[in-house]
Amino acid sequence: MATDAKTCELCVPAAVLLANALAYVRYDSNSLSRGHVLVIPRRHVASFFDMTAAEHSAVLALLRDAQKFIQGQHSPDGYNIGVNVGAAGGQSRMHVHVHLIPRYAGDVADPRGGIRCVLAGKSHAG
Repeated sequence: MATDAKTCELCVPAAVLLANALAYVRYDSNSLSRGHVLVIPRRHVASFFDMTAAEHSAVLALLRDAQKFIQGQHSPDGYNIGVNVGAAGGQSRMHVHVHLIPRYAGDVADPRGGIRCVLAGKSHAG
């Protein structure tokens, strides 16, 4: 699904939790767990690899700040960090967004393999 800056929901910061000059953090509207947030560059850019060095730094700084915020609010036991790039990589909104997904002991029967479980049969857990 292609989007441009005029139709992109992520270009308009909403319910901002944390921010800096180049990026912001908000809760994911399709949350996978309690405290799941997105770190989003303010500029409309589709690929993580097309962000500027300054945008990368701003996003990573907010990722760190978001983890501290979530830890204080929800006390998760672990995290997954994910970026989908391109339709084949699972990206459905063509504006970069980094997922910070809190994980809780017992939220799945066996968490081994983490994000590797996205590709069926690639997990070390089974």
